[in-house]
Amino acid sequence: MNPTSFLTRAIGGLCGAAFALGATGAFAATELTVYTAIEADDLKRYAEEFNKVHPDIEIKWVRDSTGIVTAKLLAEKENPQADIVWGLAATSLMLLKAEGMTEPYNPAGADKLNKRFVDTDSPMHWTGMDAWVAAICVNTIEAEKNNLPMPTTWKDLIDPVYKGHVVMPNPNSSGTGFLDVSSWLQLYGEEGGWEFMDALHENIAWYTHSGSKPCRQAGAGEAPIGISFAYRGAKVKAQGAPIEIVIPSEGAGWDMEATAIIKGTDNLDAAKKLADFSVSKEANVMYNTVYAVVAYPGVAQPVEHYPSNIDELMIDNDFGFAASNRERILKEWQSRYDSKSEPQG
Repeated sequence: MNPTSFLTRAIGGLCGAAFALGATGAFAATELTVYTAIEADDLKRYAEEFNKVHPDIEIKWVRDSTGIVTAKLLAEKENPQADIVWGLAATSLMLLKAEGMTEPYNPAGADKLNKRFVDTDSPMHWTGMDAWVAAICVNTIEAEKNNLPMPTTWKDLIDPVYKGHVVMPNPNSSGTGFLDVSSWLQLYGEEGGWEFMDALHENIAWYTHSGSKPCRQAGAGEAPIGISFAYRGAKVKAQGAPIEIVIPSEGAGWDMEATAIIKGTDNLDAAKKLADFSVSKEANVMYNTVYAVVAYPGVAQPVEHYPSNIDELMIDNDFGFAASNRERILKEWQSRYDSKSEPQG
C-alpha cells in the first residue's frame, strides 16, 4: 500500500470513530473535540475525572491509533477540527509543533513536572502525561508447544527458531510500532538498525495496525510472541492470560503520551482548562493506575505485573531524532516490510 492510499484509508476510518463521553447534562456549555490515542477502555474514566472539576465541558473523543490520529491532524492542517490533543505521542506533537499547528501555552502547574516530560520552549507547545514502554509479550503455553526459548533481548528474536511466531505493530499506524523502529535505529545505528529489522522481518508472521493488538493476540494464543508495550501486557496478564512480559536487556524504546492545544480552536478557554487538568497531580494519579511511569514526580506507585526495573531499561530516547526523521523512517519501513501487514479495516 502506498503512503497516499494509506493516509486516505486511515483518515476515512478515523472519521467514523468519533464519539462523545463526559458531561451530558443540560448545563453543558462547551463541547470540546479531543483527539486521542489513549486506550479505548480508559476514555470514559478520563472524561469522568475531568468532569469532576469541569462539569460544564463535554468531551467529544475522536480516538484511533497514534499514526492514524497523527495523519488526520496533518491532513486537517488548513482546517483544524480538533480543539486539543489529550494523549498522543510526544513525537507526533513535536511534528505538529514544527508545522505551526500547536498553540503555545504553559498549563498551570506544568513547572512541577519532570523536565523530560515537558517542551523546552517557553511558552510550552506540549506537556507529557506518562510513558509507554516497549515490551515483548510471550505466551508461555504456546512457546512451550512450539519449543521456543524465552527471549531476553531484541536480537534473540532474529533467531530462525522464531520464524513465523512473532507479530508486531506497523509503525505507520501505531505509535508503539514507530517507537520500536526509531529506538532500534538509535540502539544499533542506522545501518545496524535496518539490518536488524531485515532479519526480524523473516520471523514476522504479520504486522498489526494497533500497538496493543500483538500482546492481545499473544494472550489469546493467536501468536506465541507479540511485540507491544508494557501497559497492555500487564493488563492482559491481569485478565488471566498465560503471558510473560519481557523488557529486552539492551533497553526499550518509549514515548510519552502528551497534550497540546491545536492552534485556531474556537474553544481556547475550555482547551486551556483541559491542558491544566492534564498536568495536575490528580490526573497523574489517574494515569498511574495503568502506567508505571508518569510525569508528576513522586506520584508513581508500582503497577501490578509491570517489570520492577522498567525505569532502568528505558533508553535515552532522542525524541528530536524520532520526530524530525519520522516521514523518512516510515517511508523506508513501508517499502521494505509492508507486504506482511494485516488488511486495514
